[in-house]
Amino acid sequence: MKTHEVGIIMNGVTGRMGTNQHYIRSILAIRKQGGVKVSPEEIIMPVPVLVGRSEAKLTKLAAMDPGVKWTTNLDEALSDPTNIIYFDAQTTGRRAAAVKKAVALGKHVYCEKPTAVSTESALDLYKTAKAAGVKNGVVQDKLWLPGMLKIKRLQEQGFFGKILSVRGEFGYWVFEGHNIPAQRPSWNYRKEDDGGIIVDMLCHWRYVLDNLFGEVKALTCLGATHIPERVDEQGKPYKCTADDSAYATFELEGGVVAHFNSSWNVRVRRDDLLTLQVDGTHGSAVCGLRECWTQHYGNTPKPVWNPDIAQPINFYEGWSKVPEQEPYDNAFKVQWEMFLRHVVLDEPFPWTLLQGAKGVQLAELGIESWAKRAWLDVPALKA
Repeated sequence: MKTHEVGIIMNGVTGRMGTNQHYIRSILAIRKQGGVKVSPEEIIMPVPVLVGRSEAKLTKLAAMDPGVKWTTNLDEALSDPTNIIYFDAQTTGRRAAAVKKAVALGKHVYCEKPTAVSTESALDLYKTAKAAGVKNGVVQDKLWLPGMLKIKRLQEQGFFGKILSVRGEFGYWVFEGHNIPAQRPSWNYRKEDDGGIIVDMLCHWRYVLDNLFGEVKALTCLGATHIPERVDEQGKPYKCTADDSAYATFELEGGVVAHFNSSWNVRVRRDDLLTLQVDGTHGSAVCGLRECWTQHYGNTPKPVWNPDIAQPINFYEGWSKVPEQEPYDNAFKVQWEMFLRHVVLDEPFPWTLLQGAKGVQLAELGIESWAKRAWLDVPALKA
């Protein structure tokens, strides 16, 4: 058996996403399944080095697998030539400098989004990585969610006809912390710590829209800070300085109109924490993170507006659940396996740091649109 051992520096792995999605459900899961299978005689085996600031957290995570090492010294991990990939899941403000340091040492880089705090900085990361000749990628996990994959398959089958509009609803109630502890970190709600839902979620909506429905050509965005005070991890009240809700409309290439509501102050009465409705001339579909329902033109009811009587139509009827037609794995793990194959086998990987810069660009334009109360064009980023 030929084994490609790939050393991966996982920086910021002690954070919520780094621990759960990238380490436990991705890299650790890949190791437990015996690596990424290339052929019956060949595998790729990730060998992670966990990097963070908390020795207690790192020790606990490393104990999950005897082959996993840890360190609080990033430079030490970067100096090891067996570590050929640098992964960054730190808070946004720390990312660009660390990625540049890794690129300067010839490491391939893969990182969370937003890739930087400004479009200029994010684009510079891509140009720096490209000039250094290192492979690079950005996490775009929602593309491999089962619900999104089902939407993509329906598109490939011509189910929608001409797509007219896309409507996204994202969010849930994040407790303020006065009585019930918050389920998100406090930095999310402080602008000075690079928090804010526009910066967080418009990066996601950029790659979802670009990859599934058409490139974003223009947008208008209204942000809000609905909850003015929350309680942090130490039980201390703090002022919320970042937006906690965003209401954005996008004009896509080809004339599709998309609208996304994103909020950490909404109580869920829908199928999932994220739902996406796609309406087309021939049919519509609504997906959550995993499930998807469709209604074809021939199954579409014909309601008549009459507010004086109880609605006779149950609008949930006439929708069909899309069956499970293929296996689905954790979305983060799927993209990790693709990036490992890209590094080792040179297979294509189009989700580069340039795509990450596009996400940052959309977030910045969203904030600008809010400030100006105006529609803004989204210019093409030149690499």
